[in-house]
Amino acid sequence: MGRPKSIADWWTRTCGGREVLRLALPLVASTISWTVMNFIDRMFLMWYSIPSMAAALPAGMLHFLMLCFPLGLVSYVNTFVAQYHGAGQSERIGQVVWQAVRVGGVCVPLFFLSIPLAPHVFQWAGHGDDVVGLEVLYFQVLALGGGATVVAAAQAAFFTGRGATLVVMMVDSLAAGLNVVLDYAWIFGYWGFPRLGIEGAAWATVVSQWFRVAFYLALMLRPAVQARYQLLAGRRLDWPLLRRLVRFGGPSGLQLLIEIGAITFFILLIGQLGEAALAATTLAVNVNSVAFVPMLGLGLAVSTIVGQQLGQNRPDLAARATWTASLFALTYTGTMAIGYITLPDLFLFGHAAGTDAETFASVRNTVVVLLRFVAVYCLFDAMAILFVSAIKGAGDTRFILLVSLIASPLPVLIGWLGIVWLHGGLYWCWAVITGWICTMGIVYLVRFQRGHWRTMRVIEPSLIEPDTTRIAESG
Repeated sequence: MGRPKSIADWWTRTCGGREVLRLALPLVASTISWTVMNFIDRMFLMWYSIPSMAAALPAGMLHFLMLCFPLGLVSYVNTFVAQYHGAGQSERIGQVVWQAVRVGGVCVPLFFLSIPLAPHVFQWAGHGDDVVGLEVLYFQVLALGGGATVVAAAQAAFFTGRGATLVVMMVDSLAAGLNVVLDYAWIFGYWGFPRLGIEGAAWATVVSQWFRVAFYLALMLRPAVQARYQLLAGRRLDWPLLRRLVRFGGPSGLQLLIEIGAITFFILLIGQLGEAALAATTLAVNVNSVAFVPMLGLGLAVSTIVGQQLGQNRPDLAARATWTASLFALTYTGTMAIGYITLPDLFLFGHAAGTDAETFASVRNTVVVLLRFVAVYCLFDAMAILFVSAIKGAGDTRFILLVSLIASPLPVLIGWLGIVWLHGGLYWCWAVITGWICTMGIVYLVRFQRGHWRTMRVIEPSLIEPDTTRIAESG
């Protein structure tokens, strides 16, 4: 591949800095909009009451845990779209997108069925009575928008896989903005809205998710887009293509389910340590989203570029784009890590502004310590996101699932044993999480460097130009 002769060459070459940023920045902006939305949502809830903010994290995590498998499955259609786009097979794009949308449609009634189960789950977790009632309420309302989140993810992949990331930025930013406005109105009871507190925050999320679905659908049904990508003809059920999507996307969904399940279990464990520990963790996670969530946008860009380049049988360019993105990621997260250590109150300013000084002081010192853990692991978190995105873009999902099956139960067990038998507290849990994330970052870096992904594809072999390429059968 060769080394660039200058910074200008690194910036302008194919899959160099400029091209990666052109694709990634709209996706980063899109994820940042959701970061800001979640940040403000938790901030408003803290202004409303500490128990409301504390309840939002475990309930939100459990809701996301239920989303993980279908969301991971349908989001993987991005790799199919990218590889079809790279191979010049536009007519297949609409067909595979509709298979994913159909999965999302099935999820809508399934999420409704989870509503009566919520009280039993949160009572089992052993949290305080004042928090449990809020957790149940938040979760039950969020369930009404779960299916919309899955459908919108499938729709967004139609645009991201082709590199039309500005569209995703526009839709998601507008939806996030709507969510913030509705948050303010529904939590505090402004502009004629009822004062609903944490329930209002949940309703704001539900409305914004269905808004995304409607907006994406309107853009997809434009006549020129329909004709080029077979978006109407492709609505029929295509069992071979659906099975192929499940075959490669299923492991991706299970991986997400296992890892988020482990994190959710940790959050529930921390909830047993008391409201103060749960509130401090919620606040630290909220601040961490400033570093973490933009990496998801960059990771999606990497997955897209890798898929497109492998569709053209150019693994060398796919690798170049990944290393270019990693430089951006480590620069950004490194800067954030320094800020978490040296200027923690800068990140906590918004939460402190609307909270009673004495109430905020009760969690502030603990959060400052937790942000030091965040500073340690956020660089490795960025590595894990980028390199797992790269190998996902090729189809290496079985390896990713295997790593999750092996690696995720161990830290959960260590965390549980530390609390139950060794009387470890909040910092013990955070130390275990930090070690786990650092390990995952190293594992995925090594897998990427070994290069198995270079010869993998997810689309049909007959659609790819003759090459030494093999299908991603064995991982």
